[in-house]
Amino acid sequence: MGAKPIRWFTFIVLVIGAGTVFKLSSLKDAFYVPMQEFMSLSNTQIGVALSVYGMVQVIGNFASIYIADRFSKKILIPLSLVCVGLVGIYISTFPSYYGILVAWGLLALFGEVVYWPVLLKSIRLLGDSTQQGRLFGFLEAGRGVVDTIVAFSALGVFMLLGEGEVGLRSSIWFYSACVIVAGVLAYFLLEDDEIRTTDNEGHTISKNKAAWQGVIQAIKTPEIWVVSMTIFTIYSVYCGLTYFIPFLKDIYGMPVALVGAYGIINQYTLKLVGGPIGGYLADKKFHSSARYLRFALILATISITLFIFMPHSSLNVYLGMALTLGFAALVFTMRATFFAPVDEIEMPREISGAAMSIACILGYSPQLFCFALYGYMIDTYKGILGYKIVFGMMGCFALLGVGVTTYLIKMIQRKKASHQTQGA
Repeated sequence: MGAKPIRWFTFIVLVIGAGTVFKLSSLKDAFYVPMQEFMSLSNTQIGVALSVYGMVQVIGNFASIYIADRFSKKILIPLSLVCVGLVGIYISTFPSYYGILVAWGLLALFGEVVYWPVLLKSIRLLGDSTQQGRLFGFLEAGRGVVDTIVAFSALGVFMLLGEGEVGLRSSIWFYSACVIVAGVLAYFLLEDDEIRTTDNEGHTISKNKAAWQGVIQAIKTPEIWVVSMTIFTIYSVYCGLTYFIPFLKDIYGMPVALVGAYGIINQYTLKLVGGPIGGYLADKKFHSSARYLRFALILATISITLFIFMPHSSLNVYLGMALTLGFAALVFTMRATFFAPVDEIEMPREISGAAMSIACILGYSPQLFCFALYGYMIDTYKGILGYKIVFGMMGCFALLGVGVTTYLIKMIQRKKASHQTQGA
């Protein structure tokens, strides 16, 4: 039997939304320094706002376990995108710090709780088990294209309007408009989902009961929790990429003009490289997303350890940029594929939404503490010491990931062996 054809039109519509929905919550990526200057935010305050975002995301994803399989993407995706844009308009007023915390909480509610698990479910269902690495890889690549275009356009608006308060506010307006337009497009172009209305025995049941049965089934599956822990370790490393920006500025003396451009490349453009490469290697070379993730985590552990002991004070800024971008590219190959093992552990496709939501709960929980912790270390331990502590923590998380993925691979092997025994 041939591979299931991918519905590319639906994929493109999903990618457009995925490439715009997090522009506002990730405002720091291109405007870290302007946020500090014009919104009066310290490293720690930005970190706490992101931790609030993570807290709402993790708690809210418990509701996502039910929501993602209960309602159609034609409702949830447009609604969440438009709401994110409206929150962005509020952020453009430069509210008080407590207003910032509320705004980032709402961005998490609409972007992470309502939107993201539904998107992941929709992407998984576009192809079969032989295509998962590439599907999620191309998702990251597509997001990278949209991310880069939108982010550089916003940076252009900022520079055109004088790189001041007006420029930052206008850039936020631009981000808000983009995500609202993406929501309107999604409403008119996405098809309705077929919501499950039967139980495991084939009996007709209500949509609510079917959704709750899927929740229970997913929660009782141990493999999904190990996949979630894999995502947790990788995402903890990913959180540290943000601090390459102030690291290069403080230690290497990177010019302010390069800070915004580097931030966009570091967080968005690398998806263009990491996404397809990670997906291709997982599907075609390793024939297993879990095996590829273990390999990449081993490489990440070694490379960040070596980076810590380099003589940074005597290195050229462009070499520092190249080294950090190279490490970030490796991390993005893992980000592109860390949801793919959900298919490898043979989760039933009709409960994909519940499975993806569980993966998000634990997998993205580093947002609860990593940004605040990393920011605190940099603010407390001045100079290069604070950054080395952060990079050391990233290395520890990568090493933990090696152990988790090794266990995941053994679980997958046992499941396959069990199927072979039953089929004999």
